[in-house]
Amino acid sequence: MTTATLLRPARLDGLAAVTAALASTADRYDRTGEFPADGIAAVHEAGLLTATVAAERGGAQLGIGGSARLLAALGEGDPSVALISAMTLLTHLRETQRPHWPEALYAEILRSSAERPTLLNAARVEPELGSPARGGLPATVARRTASGWSISGRKRFVTGAEGLSYFLVWAGTDEPKPRIATFVVPGDSPGIEIHRDWDQLGLRASGSHDVSFTDVRIPAENLLGPVERGAKAEQDNRGLAALGLTVAAIYLGVARAAQQAFHRFAHERVPANLGHPIARTDRFRDAAGEIEVNLAGAQQLLYSIADQYDRGENPAPTVALSARILAVRQANAAVALATRLLGNPGLSRRGPLERHFRDIQFAAIHAPQDDIVLRQLGTAALEAAIPAAAALDAAIPAGATPNAARSGVAAPDAAIPDSATPDAAIPTATTPDAAIPETATTDLATPDAATSAAVIPDAAPPDSAAQQAVAVGAREGA
Repeated sequence: MTTATLLRPARLDGLAAVTAALASTADRYDRTGEFPADGIAAVHEAGLLTATVAAERGGAQLGIGGSARLLAALGEGDPSVALISAMTLLTHLRETQRPHWPEALYAEILRSSAERPTLLNAARVEPELGSPARGGLPATVARRTASGWSISGRKRFVTGAEGLSYFLVWAGTDEPKPRIATFVVPGDSPGIEIHRDWDQLGLRASGSHDVSFTDVRIPAENLLGPVERGAKAEQDNRGLAALGLTVAAIYLGVARAAQQAFHRFAHERVPANLGHPIARTDRFRDAAGEIEVNLAGAQQLLYSIADQYDRGENPAPTVALSARILAVRQANAAVALATRLLGNPGLSRRGPLERHFRDIQFAAIHAPQDDIVLRQLGTAALEAAIPAAAALDAAIPAGATPNAARSGVAAPDAAIPDSATPDAAIPTATTPDAAIPETATTDLATPDAATSAAVIPDAAPPDSAAQQAVAVGAREGA
């Protein structure tokens, strides 16, 4: 039985004020690379870090669509803060959709969340393994002790590492029949070392550092979703597809901030030889129109599919994965156009546009990366076309050249039987789930590889590899 906790009410009607607060400190944290404590405090004070907690536990119970809109607003202010917040939000979202945490442990996390920012994130990527999105299992080991577990190993790209209250460590056990599980490690445990080696082009305040765990002792019950070691313990792209939409929304926010910077410059810049703001020139009006078309399309694509999940329609995972790729490309194109048009002022560190340009470069590196998704989709599309091609070949009279029938050259009418429809030779769709095999893996969504997945297929065990979707650690290299 669960009881409601006195969490801070989520002030969703005050998002504009939170966005402004984050924007006021974003440049400072970008320059120093320090943990963005002020930004995280602003998100906590507004009750937003627990906005995805179940209503019966005192939360606002935002779903995929609501989370996407929230993260877009935070991303517009400071994407580093948004990414750190996303890891916690998506962990709570998964627990709301499919409870799997020990009751006492989760209740303690909620009690702490009511008093202070209580940040959670997965630690999955490893130096030798690379991104779990490309397959493989962890080398980090959880050894049995008299009272619980001892965790040892090194993780990479752990977003928000310096401010985490709990690390969700992906590791294998040393049992006679080894299991793979997520181990809940309190952030103040002895034996944890944060290496402070995150020094990237963008998202500089996300603090996605390497973290070492050396004989870190935790209670026996701090264990989530153990499964037998093997292929089924690897990450499942399909289970992470929905969460990819929410992380992509962070970069929609970045692009909107870049758009505003572009608009301000266009209205304020008055060349002496022109005599009026460049916003009144055809060149800038055309560019402003193209930027808006890109961003309006990306927003509609992300939100409409995210809302389908919240209505229980559960679109095919391939739809969400494809939408994420398209939306991210459009957001990138909008920011690139704004930066290019402004020239030197756009690239100056005295203005915000160059920071937005740097930050949005990280949109495409969240797992599963584009090449993984596109190869799976392309393979499925080509395989689905094989029966149609065979049917077309069978319809070609003896002596005709099959390839000619598929070329741009018109074929004699006799090549198509009266009962056949020419368009029937072209498949109308691929089979959605066939595009991503059960064994496909992904840390969808974060510089560190994943925090928790939402909308997990029924076949996936509660904290199996599919759990960590936001791994908003996805700056992970292969």
